[in-house]
Amino acid sequence: MSIGLVGAAYVAAAILFILSLGGLSGQESAKRAVWYGIAGMALAVLATIFGPEVANLWVVILMVAIGSVLGAMVAKRVQMTEMPQLVAALHSFVGLAAVFIGFNAHFELGRVVAMDPVARETLTGLSGVLAHKTPVELNIMAVEVFLGVFIGAVTFTGSIVAFGKLAGRVSGKAEKLKGGHALNAGAAALSLLFLLLYLANGSFVWLFLMTICALFIGWHLVMGIGGADMPVVVSMLNSYSGWAAAAIGFTLSNDLLIVTGALVGSSGAILSYIMCKAMNRSFISVILGGFGTTTGPAMEITGEQVAIDSDGVAALLDDASSVVIIPGYGMAVAQAQNSVSELVRRLRAQGKNVRFAIHPVAGRLPGHMNVLLAEAKVPYDIVMEMDEINEDFPATDVAIVIGSNDIVNPAAQEDPNSPIAGMPVLEVWKAKHVIVSKRGQGTGYSGIENPLFYKDNTRMFYGDAKKSLDELLPKLAA
Repeated sequence: MSIGLVGAAYVAAAILFILSLGGLSGQESAKRAVWYGIAGMALAVLATIFGPEVANLWVVILMVAIGSVLGAMVAKRVQMTEMPQLVAALHSFVGLAAVFIGFNAHFELGRVVAMDPVARETLTGLSGVLAHKTPVELNIMAVEVFLGVFIGAVTFTGSIVAFGKLAGRVSGKAEKLKGGHALNAGAAALSLLFLLLYLANGSFVWLFLMTICALFIGWHLVMGIGGADMPVVVSMLNSYSGWAAAAIGFTLSNDLLIVTGALVGSSGAILSYIMCKAMNRSFISVILGGFGTTTGPAMEITGEQVAIDSDGVAALLDDASSVVIIPGYGMAVAQAQNSVSELVRRLRAQGKNVRFAIHPVAGRLPGHMNVLLAEAKVPYDIVMEMDEINEDFPATDVAIVIGSNDIVNPAAQEDPNSPIAGMPVLEVWKAKHVIVSKRGQGTGYSGIENPLFYKDNTRMFYGDAKKSLDELLPKLAA
């Protein structure tokens, strides 16, 4: 395949990636957008593999085949409810790849520099690119390699910790070593010093020592972030992986890698900003760890949680004309989305107005609830964002909260000392009746108490969400 044809394929792939990102902004266009992304990636991979100056073609094809088989196996085994941790794990692969490519570029540069000037003229591929760089260009490339390895290493260990927290294999609490932020700052300062030393003599020792510091920063940074902030962390790591890919794209002189990395990096950063805004948090406060800051003790909660059984819930729903369902991670854990979909079908068949209210940080991944509802074939037009539906709660007969805590917590508005004070929330307590489907009386993943559970118009529908809904469904008219 000629250089011109490869360039044209890269342009087409970049356009498909942009169309994919644009289509993912809406549920109705998301399925088409995914196919745009698949087509773009397939085109990019084929153009790269069969491009000029690619050596050991059969080894490359074998590795792609092995990776494809393993990817298909993982995709078949992972449930939709496990998507957050899968995404975090995949981010770690991008980071590790950036580290390895950076190391390879360093060693390749050393090999080229040591060669006879005449022999350099016969080199192809990355070696050929390096052989024709001026000293200034080589210094610029050294900075690119250094940054690519640094961002990749931070992404690698940070993503592994995020995976552990999302999968429940690592504590969801914010945990830091003694010294906290000073350790991160010290490791970052050391990395900068190593960069200067690396530029001075080009020794791999400095690149390796920086990698150790970066691996520590990624681990310690994400360990210090609480589980409630994990949606932002996943988005942030997505952005990091994009910038790592872009930095390596400069090193390899690969235009498509630069464009793709910039798209991923910028979109991840924008999404992180949107989510932080939805939580009334600054991006810096999330990254530096800890779920909010308080100046005094939290407001004392009075009253008691009043339980309700499936007969009571059925009676409330029979009398209701307007119902709003608020899903959260508890719905995902219980894999209750299909039961929720059937509940919606039966209520709508009775002529009731049923809608969903989705908070921007519901679940543990941006768009987590939207994906689960789409999988359960819930109509797109009844899935509403927080800003679209919040003012409708006073006119709602029954609000059903399924496995949510912080996103429906009135303490965000009522208690200035709450860890989530000021966070925009779904104002479900303004509905006539509130039903909360919850496993037990605990505080949930973030560990924050919720006054909603103690309000006079709230009834607690205890038990696994799927089992509770499956018990409720036969008591409603089909």
